[in-house]
Amino acid sequence: QVQLVESGGGTVQTGGSLRLSCADSERISPEYDFSDYAMGWFRQAPGLKREFVASISFRPESTDYAYSVKGRFTISRDNAKKILYLQMTSLRPEDTAVYYCARTRLIYSSTRRDAPAYTNWGQGTQVTVSS
Repeated sequence: QVQLVESGGGTVQTGGSLRLSCADSERISPEYDFSDYAMGWFRQAPGLKREFVASISFRPESTDYAYSVKGRFTISRDNAKKILYLQMTSLRPEDTAVYYCARTRLIYSSTRRDAPAYTNWGQGTQVTVSS
């Protein structure tokens, strides 16, 4: 079973930066390769639906971003360490949300914006941007 654990959330002022991490703790299946799956970041603010933030495909890696974060956020992955990152800069109060990482259901996937394409969601990490 793939276990994804997010970390790096916190409270920052407007204009600040944070880097989120998502560690994949899968240790059971020798056939499982973190690098074979696309990964994504989503977020959910109170009272709102979960929304797509960014996605990164398997090798060779391509990326996709929601319009609201493009140019401010960067998604990346370290396949050797099995960690997904989200570097967030120029943070705004509207970025306040719980951020989740997830792995696509299908192997060798391109980037995906739709939440049903993902499985193995992490528990989330809170990001709060104060004005």
